[in-house]
Amino acid sequence: MKQVPRQAVCKEKGKEHGMTHERQSDFTKMSTAKVKMREKKMRNQPASVQYPSANADDSTQNGGDTPATGGPSDVHQTTERLKKPSHQSGWVRGHQRDGGGYAKEMPKCITAGGFARARAAEVSAMLKAVTKTTGSSHVFGALPKHMRRRAMSHNTKRLPRRLRDMATRMREKSLQAGSKKKKETPKNKSRKARRRHGNLLLEFNRRQRKNIWLETHIWHAKRFHMVKKWGYCLGDRPTYKCYRPCYRAMSSHCLLQDLSYYCCIELQGEEDKLLAALSQLTNKEAGPTFAAALCLSGCRQGSVTVYRAGRFPLEALGPVTFLWRPRTQGSTHRQLWIWAHPTLKQELLPELQTVCQCCEAVLPPVVPEVTPAEANPSTEAQLMPEIPPETKPTPGAKRKRSCKDTSGPPAKKILGDGTRLPTTPVTWKSTSTGILINDLTMEIIRYRLIGPQSHSVLAETLEAATGCDDVDASQSSSLWWPQHCKDEAKMNIHQQQAAVFQTLKEIYSTGELPSGTVLGLTVDDPRLTLPTKKVKALPSVKQEQEEEEEKRRTLMLRGVPDHCCQSFLWERSVRDNVTDNKISEQDLNRMRSETLVPGSRLSSTPPQGRVPILLVHQPGKQVGHEMSTWGAGWDLLLPKGWGMAFWVPLVYRGVRIGGLNMSLKHSQNKAAPHFPNDYPDCPAGVRFQEEQEAELLDKFKRRPPAKRTNYIKHGCLAPFRCPWQQLAEEWELTTREAGEEEEGGGDGQGRTTAQPAAVTEEEMTSRRDVATTRPRSHFTVLRSRKPLRMLSAWCRPTTSKGQRACRVGEVPPLSRSSAVSFVAAHGMSLVWVRLSLLSKGKPEFHAMLCVPTAEDLKLLSKEQGSSGPQEPPHRDNLKSRVKRRKKSPKKAAVSSFEKPEDKESSASACSPDLKVSSSDQILGLWPDPLPNVISHCSRVTLGWVTQGDFSLSAGCGEALGFVSVVGLLNTLLNQPAEHRGKLLLRNPASLHYRFAKINIEV
Repeated sequence: MKQVPRQAVCKEKGKEHGMTHERQSDFTKMSTAKVKMREKKMRNQPASVQYPSANADDSTQNGGDTPATGGPSDVHQTTERLKKPSHQSGWVRGHQRDGGGYAKEMPKCITAGGFARARAAEVSAMLKAVTKTTGSSHVFGALPKHMRRRAMSHNTKRLPRRLRDMATRMREKSLQAGSKKKKETPKNKSRKARRRHGNLLLEFNRRQRKNIWLETHIWHAKRFHMVKKWGYCLGDRPTYKCYRPCYRAMSSHCLLQDLSYYCCIELQGEEDKLLAALSQLTNKEAGPTFAAALCLSGCRQGSVTVYRAGRFPLEALGPVTFLWRPRTQGSTHRQLWIWAHPTLKQELLPELQTVCQCCEAVLPPVVPEVTPAEANPSTEAQLMPEIPPETKPTPGAKRKRSCKDTSGPPAKKILGDGTRLPTTPVTWKSTSTGILINDLTMEIIRYRLIGPQSHSVLAETLEAATGCDDVDASQSSSLWWPQHCKDEAKMNIHQQQAAVFQTLKEIYSTGELPSGTVLGLTVDDPRLTLPTKKVKALPSVKQEQEEEEEKRRTLMLRGVPDHCCQSFLWERSVRDNVTDNKISEQDLNRMRSETLVPGSRLSSTPPQGRVPILLVHQPGKQVGHEMSTWGAGWDLLLPKGWGMAFWVPLVYRGVRIGGLNMSLKHSQNKAAPHFPNDYPDCPAGVRFQEEQEAELLDKFKRRPPAKRTNYIKHGCLAPFRCPWQQLAEEWELTTREAGEEEEGGGDGQGRTTAQPAAVTEEEMTSRRDVATTRPRSHFTVLRSRKPLRMLSAWCRPTTSKGQRACRVGEVPPLSRSSAVSFVAAHGMSLVWVRLSLLSKGKPEFHAMLCVPTAEDLKLLSKEQGSSGPQEPPHRDNLKSRVKRRKKSPKKAAVSSFEKPEDKESSASACSPDLKVSSSDQILGLWPDPLPNVISHCSRVTLGWVTQGDFSLSAGCGEALGFVSVVGLLNTLLNQPAEHRGKLLLRNPASLHYRFAKINIEV
């Protein structure tokens, strides 16, 4: 029988079963895989071992063994083996039907040499297989399977004695190998790591080209919700809950804020010319001006509200703080810093240029940046080696910036205003007046510490600079402090300033000092005394000697002496020198590592570690009769570049950090208007109101109509803004009509308080016609001191919740004649008021302030804890109009304005000539123009709330806002003496009125 190859047999079998060509190929591949499996198993068998075959001639040649050497005979033998039948061949995989495939007869003769070599090869292979230990078995391969235990790998005593030594050696070897640092396999980077920029400094500089970053931006970005406002990236509120802890810090310890976004404008010139120019922006009726005696000497910081030149009390710009540099003996040249909010700067700077006649801009010198390639291009081309082809970047690979292939100088961290172009002028001068104006925005860092222990935090953080003992008078130094130490007069002043700062540590509360006190000082680098962990700074009040007690009393009564208010922070050359020679963090850490005792202070302060600063006292609450000096603190002024060097040491003294939200709460607790939120007569306040209205309206539109408040039904005309101009005009018009009725012999009582809702169609039309014919006058906010004192006394000021009356000065009593003369002078004015709820409730911003009726006051007399009356629900006629227009636009356009019943039903809600298009109408909101805002509800409207919340200091709901002066006087005249100053407050989304007591704090 002819031997057939296995592949041919597989193909024949596939044909017999009716397989297709593809199926036959799969069957052939499967059989080929079996052959490969056998070859893999026989791989470790000795090559000289061959099994005997049925051919006697072949078996007698070498005793059943083929020679180990290969040759043509091997190929021939393999071919012959394939031709023989399967039952006479050698080893065959699987069970055979006839009982086996081996030759049953013994060989007739063998060759001793060949047989011995074959057997020796088998024994050698067997010993090699037995003694070889794989990586997973170790010594356990020498044991039978039934004796192997997992616990043997941990305890070698479980092994037989003959294997314990070997196991112990292998264990020690593995421990030694594990102690060596293995090369870590590269892992795939996380998404955060992949998105991280290759050069963070360049990326941060790029991102600062659009919005200015403060020096503490990275610190705040990790812990605060950041907002983009006024061209800056600022921290709004922390990511963790800390509202009450921040209030406790302001009340009992210290709260820290970064106010470096405030703009500083410097004026230089003769004192008389500066005062003559600045006097056009202020008025003495509103309080102290730039020419106040204490402020002019440089011992106090002042604050004032500026107006456009010669326009007081109209066209207010906003509040500013100012600081004069102390006078130099024998010189009339003065220097003034004006600090303003960034939204105020765009109106203030042009106004200062106008009054100072500084129209000539001084262009800054442009320093060309010369790269190495531009300096010597021929030499650079000769020295630059050719890039080999294997080092060229491959497409798709990440491009990484390295210092070797940079074509320009290394990037530097942006300090100051990164959005300003190098060619933008920051200096303006006048040839006629000799005044020079410098824009120092972001050139000086300003930190604010609020709380009674602010001085304790400063005393723990700062230390007065030590002198340079090894200064050679003959040698000149590039650093400013060694040169300063050569002058004994300057060092004497520095020692006196250090003595005052030492006395400052012994004061119990920051509010004990005179408001606006200024102290100049030079301190050591606070990073040198950084504690290892956070500690809470506490006051160091101890029993002192009589001399020290006298110094403390003098400081509390008179403040800092004049000669101690001077600081080298005023000089630009010193500021630049300190910024350029600041010790880097790397050098500072290296110096710390070289100290003998880890964590101890450096033995000597480096000469570049002295920083000139200014400490400016911030007064707390200065108005009213409660919580005086609450919120007082210190402002710390530094040269740029030293922000984080002072910020981290201050944080390590246990202070709380506040953002923009805490600034608003700080002003609210002081009952002071916050800029620009509470300055509606300023351009910045108008812009803020427009932005706030757009933001709230967008949030309102995002909710479906069924899930948002219908302000028309709640009787709220403007829930997202306060129409101050319309309020002032309507009250002024009402007063004029009341005066005409009195002259004609009519009822003298104000009709707006008796029947506020009875406004007919003809009256509304006539009022609108009169308002359009009269020249339009803009409203103002009353800031004159004398009229405010009179209004405050007429309102019968009381404490919070109206517990007890407060003492007021001598003012004329409230009468109709005095009210008429007051209204004639301030008819279009609004006044800033504080309201305290007499019962429960939480005021919200844009809440309405209304006049209580006689029935409401009787209810309050019967029940002192009365919650207040209710506003009847209003009817939303606009909603039905919009729905009818959507169904039939043509019919709705005619029927909504021609049906008389529709006019009668909507007469009390809106004007009949109001035409509203369905595309512009928003369901639940009144469209423009608004109807009468005074008599729209059942109670007459006096004003609105701009700040409102539950006051933790007063223990009740408090609100701050504006009311019309005319409406307030009209209300006070018609109220009984025991209820004078009682108003009603209603939130925009509520129909419930709450009783509140009004106070005007001066």
